[in-house]
Amino acid sequence: MNFKQVGIILGASALSFGLFSTNVHATTNLNEKPPVQIQAASTENVFNKEDLIKKFRALFPKQFDFLKSADFQMNGGYYYPGEETMRYDLNFTKTIDGKQLYGNVSFVGKDLQIENFYYQPATVTEALFPAKVSKVEAQKIAGEFMKKYLDGGEYQLETDSYGYGNYPTQLLTEPIRYSFSYTRLKNKVSIYDQRIEVSVLGNGEIVGFYRNQDTNKATTFEDVKQVKAIDGILKKVKENLYVEKQYQIETDYQTGERHVRLIYQPIPNLLGVHASSGKYLTLNGYSADFPKKSSISMLASKSVPPKNKGGTTIEQAKKMAEQLLKVDLKGVKLNIESISEMTNYNGQEVISIQYMYSYKNGGSGASLEIDKQTGEVIQYYNVKNEILEQMGEKPSEAKPLTEKQSLEKAIGHIKKWIPSYLHNYAKPMESAYFDEFQGSYMFNFPRVVNGVIVSGDSISVGVAKDGSLNNLSVNYQEIENWPSPDKAISEKQAKEIVTKALSLRLNYMKSNHKPENNHYDLVYSPLFNKRSFSSLDALTGEWKAPFGENTSIVVSHAWAEEELNYLISTKALDIKDPKQFDGDAAISKGEALKVMMKSLTYMYEGYYYPEQENKKQSFDNINPEHPLYQSVERAVEMGVIKPDTKDFAIDEPISKEQLAVWYIRALGLEQAANHSTIYKLSFTDADKVQKELAGYVVIANSLKLLEADKDIFNPKKEVTYAELAVSTIRLAHKISEKSRAFPY
Repeated sequence: MNFKQVGIILGASALSFGLFSTNVHATTNLNEKPPVQIQAASTENVFNKEDLIKKFRALFPKQFDFLKSADFQMNGGYYYPGEETMRYDLNFTKTIDGKQLYGNVSFVGKDLQIENFYYQPATVTEALFPAKVSKVEAQKIAGEFMKKYLDGGEYQLETDSYGYGNYPTQLLTEPIRYSFSYTRLKNKVSIYDQRIEVSVLGNGEIVGFYRNQDTNKATTFEDVKQVKAIDGILKKVKENLYVEKQYQIETDYQTGERHVRLIYQPIPNLLGVHASSGKYLTLNGYSADFPKKSSISMLASKSVPPKNKGGTTIEQAKKMAEQLLKVDLKGVKLNIESISEMTNYNGQEVISIQYMYSYKNGGSGASLEIDKQTGEVIQYYNVKNEILEQMGEKPSEAKPLTEKQSLEKAIGHIKKWIPSYLHNYAKPMESAYFDEFQGSYMFNFPRVVNGVIVSGDSISVGVAKDGSLNNLSVNYQEIENWPSPDKAISEKQAKEIVTKALSLRLNYMKSNHKPENNHYDLVYSPLFNKRSFSSLDALTGEWKAPFGENTSIVVSHAWAEEELNYLISTKALDIKDPKQFDGDAAISKGEALKVMMKSLTYMYEGYYYPEQENKKQSFDNINPEHPLYQSVERAVEMGVIKPDTKDFAIDEPISKEQLAVWYIRALGLEQAANHSTIYKLSFTDADKVQKELAGYVVIANSLKLLEADKDIFNPKKEVTYAELAVSTIRLAHKISEKSRAFPY
């Protein structure tokens, strides 16, 4: 199989910290198949469990001394296809005070070098916000680990990344993890695809480690003495620089909501400049000419009628599937396992068909989707080659087609199976991915809206070496509002902004990732504002980092500033205007419930689940379209609120005693709190507490969730944003201590 095999050679050297930049347009081939583990013969396994444990303890001295040999389990030696390097896995589990810890570590080769490691401690209280260890302290811990681990090679800390630093978007009951990426250096130059990842828990423990394994024994590197001066290269790039408009679809994976941004993409076809020859590195390799602007060639100039204008029935879909899936192999039987109507992730009404090929030694199956409105197959994967392999049959011996011939076949498949999509998509803008093992090609046909390419929305077509359809995937996303290109700043303005922000970074890169290519070239890759990952908003002319990293809202407060900003950063608290925000203002029941639910449980609001087609509604005023619907229904499900009234008073302020009820219910202590007569209130304002809520108030106070101030509890006081932020974080710690989490 065509696996990318890059890695790290280790030797004794100092660890250096500096600025690392990756190739701005480096791409990962999403069509590669994952390696299949193959168990090796027992005679090849020269290590036993104790050997692995000894190596493990040497890497983490004292940290795991509490584990005994019986707590470890070993997975015998195995290897990946195409490799001769043996691997060994060591897993461990243990229960301490009723809480389970677990972890695993993988070793490679005769020296048992660690390849990856993951650890989940039993207790993570000190890693919850506010974590015991800051990011700066965690970075020092990771650096010391790297110095100790490195048996060779020189590395530097990568600072040009997706922003490992700001608070992660996660539950308050989950530990904070800091991730750091170190890249290997050669001749003091970074190798963009060889790195080590280290994760440090908020309590200071190393809990994650991953490195690329070196499988190319004959790797060579270009001589740094041949490099041309950066100033001359930069001048040439700036003289030829251009920008292109693109649509980017951003998805909130908790709500499912999609937002479209119109951006200017700087020279999208340029990967870098060869530092010695000055040639331009593109997706198609080196070229003496500066890459030109993309030329859009649509698959069809006007709409084409669908295969079925009147919609598709279950019976029609079944016949289509049987036609597409038909095989002429002796001893192989096609079984349609199930057919169901549903709405897929992109909001399309589809007919989903699960099928299985049965044969003597087993079976292989998959699913396909048919657009219910058009009768067209929009998701399909051909498992016939896998069947041949399983049955020991020889695959097709046909001579592989050329890329041009395969492209013609791919367009033919689109015209046959999804004609109504033709006018929305263009011919591929880049070279196809070629699977040398199977002799097949994979093409991506980009979507075009308003004459602008849509990044991330494409039709993928796989063509086998005999021209047959390997796979078909339509990622058509229903979007109502597309920003008008007419409202964008001019290309001249965009070019001036981009030119000003452009710089170059020297790093080692491969010109292609074909298996036979073992050579790294020296390449100047472009950066913008000294970052690899950013884009220019075409409407505002502002630079935007991915995932809104540089758009964090920060508020000020006398004593709850850290807590408020953490909740804002994790999107539990939604603040529109930080200048107008008042942390001492009363918070409504609806807003308080939303903050609490987003802090304690994940809610994938936009995801479709067939079993939830008939959504329940606990309150008359909170229907499935209401913005608080998911928060309210999740709170009902968790028992935090009771559907014992007609409406839920979302706009009313929440009192301190009412919030105590929610907190105690979330902790699972309601049964104890209900025995109100056994509790004695020592507050001077005890008479102001509702008698039936006495138990909730006493427990909340004793657990220091909501405390009395100088023996005054003030039960009717309206809770403020600041008070909610601080007390919700305290609640999360108590829930974590009780191992009472609500992740789903």
